[in-house]
Amino acid sequence: MSSLRETPDVLRYTAFSDDPEGGNPAGIVLDATGLSDEEMLAIAAEVGYSESAFLTGPPEGAGSGASDAGRAYTIRYFSPKAEVPFCGHATVATAVALGERIGPGDLVFTTRAGTVPVTVTREGGALRATLTSVEPHIEEVAADDLAEALAALDWPAGDLDPALPPRIAFAGARHLVLAAASRERLAHLAYDFARLEALMHRLDLVTLELVWRASAEVFHVRAPFPVGGVVEDPATGAAAAAFGAYARELGLVPEATVLTLHQGEDMGRPGVLTVELRAGDRRIRVGGAGTRIPA
Repeated sequence: MSSLRETPDVLRYTAFSDDPEGGNPAGIVLDATGLSDEEMLAIAAEVGYSESAFLTGPPEGAGSGASDAGRAYTIRYFSPKAEVPFCGHATVATAVALGERIGPGDLVFTTRAGTVPVTVTREGGALRATLTSVEPHIEEVAADDLAEALAALDWPAGDLDPALPPRIAFAGARHLVLAAASRERLAHLAYDFARLEALMHRLDLVTLELVWRASAEVFHVRAPFPVGGVVEDPATGAAAAAFGAYARELGLVPEATVLTLHQGEDMGRPGVLTVELRAGDRRIRVGGAGTRIPA
């Protein structure tokens, strides 16, 4: 591949906002059949968004239901620097793009992290997509690793909220959850890119999920993403799913609840992520609007 023009069409959609200037933009290739890993990475780098999504047909034996109606796909995600196992905002953006072409309904995406069902609905004149995560889990973070993360962020330990302890959370990808004690602390993000990137590679983290609790069910979040080659992700569905698991596991919220996450405000790309927890189901549902970005 010598240039982007020789590849299949690359669509550009934003997720978690119905405004093209808000949310998190993603590149989307609806037919990536025949593209190599190197070509997909090159496309993602040329597009320049935090992630781009690449679709092919479902794997053999993908099951019934959505696959019978041609609504099941294999999806891969590439940042400008590397492939990632799962990306929530690119999933939502891709589902909205498909919903515009084949109509609302259920989709099934086979990802490196596992099978991710997505439901696309129409609310008024806009489409909304809700993904269901793979089985989540959380784990402790070592004291030395926490100290290194805080040093890279230039955050004093006293600026953390003791009611929301640091943890590594997973719902398709690994994220370090750190809670700020104030909105002002969250608003000031000027970190050592190389130092944080090195730590994240060592711990196999995709982003940090920096949060501030505004009320019982409302949070403001930011997501440094140096391993993807960008300073910050504007709206992070995978991290939102991981955070939902984190909040429930630590008993911070009821077993069944709906959380609202505001992200991207400090970047000038505001987005809203809805995180739903259901009793008796450990998986996390993350939803939001999406729209095409005009050329």
